[in-house]
Amino acid sequence: MARSTDATSGTVPSSAELLPGRPVQLRGSRWAAAVLRALGWQLQFDGLPASQGVLILYPHTSNWDFVYAMLARSAIGMPAKVWGKDSLFRLPLMAAWMRWLGVVPVQRDSPRGMVGEMVANMTAARERGEFYWLALAPEGTRSLASGWRSGFYQVALRADVPVALAYIDYPQRKLGVCAHIRLGGDAPADMALIAEHLLAQHGKCPELASPIRLKN
Repeated sequence: MARSTDATSGTVPSSAELLPGRPVQLRGSRWAAAVLRALGWQLQFDGLPASQGVLILYPHTSNWDFVYAMLARSAIGMPAKVWGKDSLFRLPLMAAWMRWLGVVPVQRDSPRGMVGEMVANMTAARERGEFYWLALAPEGTRSLASGWRSGFYQVALRADVPVALAYIDYPQRKLGVCAHIRLGGDAPADMALIAEHLLAQHGKCPELASPIRLKN
């Protein structure tokens, strides 16, 4: 059931909740999993709670995050989508490569905006019974920022889909998904629950990890 965050609607936001079930199982690449093991990494993943959702990765402090994240995506067999500028799709070869990577062209000047476009895509996928997950690093940069961009939060809340909490921990050489949650609409409470699961993770450059809170 969809939740409302319209302050004028009179709806009181409910509490976020952990989702223990993992009914959606994926088949990944043994080769990618073997490469991660050879590099000394342990991968944590035991399925997904739904066929549509938003996966967030924290912390994001190095270009190496992308390399390991792509290996992990192949190892678990998760064809997640990522946001990309529509200008990247103007050249046929570049467009083909972007689509192979799972990049979704987003028109920043769309009347519905980036969030609206993604919510529409995810809703349509659910109606068709198709797999559709958006993956992103909510910090939006490898540099230290004051907080997280709210795009992931808006998409998950408006599309009423779960959020997978993915992490990368360089000292422990571990990466994967540690929890799944259903947002409640109370942003500070939701972010507190997210922080409870991700705050202990350390990036390659831990001093660049942004605080787990939405930007004002």
